[in-house]
Amino acid sequence: MDTVGTGDYKYRVVENWAKLPQGSRFGILVGVVVDSKEQVYICQQRESPPILIFDREGNYVGSKTPSGLIEGHIMYIDACDNLYLVERIDHVAMKFDSAGNKLVEMGNRGHGSDTGVTALGGLVKRPGPPFNMPTRLMPSTTGELFVSDGYCNARFHKFSENGVLLNSWGTAGSQVGAFHLPHSLWVCKDDLVYICDRKNNRIQIFDAQGTFVDQWTDMPGVTDICMDKKETVYVHENGYHGTDSKTKVMDKRGNILSQFNSPQSHQIWVDKHGDIYQVVTWEQRVIKLIKQV
Repeated sequence: MDTVGTGDYKYRVVENWAKLPQGSRFGILVGVVVDSKEQVYICQQRESPPILIFDREGNYVGSKTPSGLIEGHIMYIDACDNLYLVERIDHVAMKFDSAGNKLVEMGNRGHGSDTGVTALGGLVKRPGPPFNMPTRLMPSTTGELFVSDGYCNARFHKFSENGVLLNSWGTAGSQVGAFHLPHSLWVCKDDLVYICDRKNNRIQIFDAQGTFVDQWTDMPGVTDICMDKKETVYVHENGYHGTDSKTKVMDKRGNILSQFNSPQSHQIWVDKHGDIYQVVTWEQRVIKLIKQV
């Protein structure tokens, strides 16, 4: 098995980590998270069940079928195993408890906002209200809910814990505070919001009131971001125009601690051991990067 990375962030690569029952196959893989029991949830689009569950060794142990989930996307799970999902084609964001009960649903199901987009990921003509193909839902430390929106909008939204819209920010374009396919987000412990502005090849950082703080540029095709308990930052870039797809480990100031080439992936997640999981969408497989100590 290959080893990648440098310094304190070296990993042994397990290329086809998740093992399905004989005769089964993955659909289009879009999401991965790890719960408090160290079970790994894998989200697949337009397949039943939509979420497959594996143990730490990659053995299949079960599934979940959250109500109303057909075409999921990047996921989030909290310390209580509440699951935060977006339903892309039905234009809603949802929170479920660990038993599978839906606690909150935001958006007008089945009705995307009018943004003038004519093609998936196209440039938005008029940013709209929630949602038009949202990409990720995540809570802040105070319970407020942030949503990146998305494939056919150019905004991020802030909701109350109960799903009441509080504010929306963003416009279309490449200037500071504008977006072209906000593909994912992460809310850190001090409630800064990091947004993967995918087609602008950058991560933009805002405070919880939507005020621009900083941006990290030169991140070709950035698809996802997550942080570990120490708030070390993990980013995946799918690359554009001949650049390699990469996984980067960074500090919160944007300094690179380690980086290495890796297959184009849709979501990245790091568990409490420092191991990284990546879903390789079109190759329909899951990679695990086991941290070396």
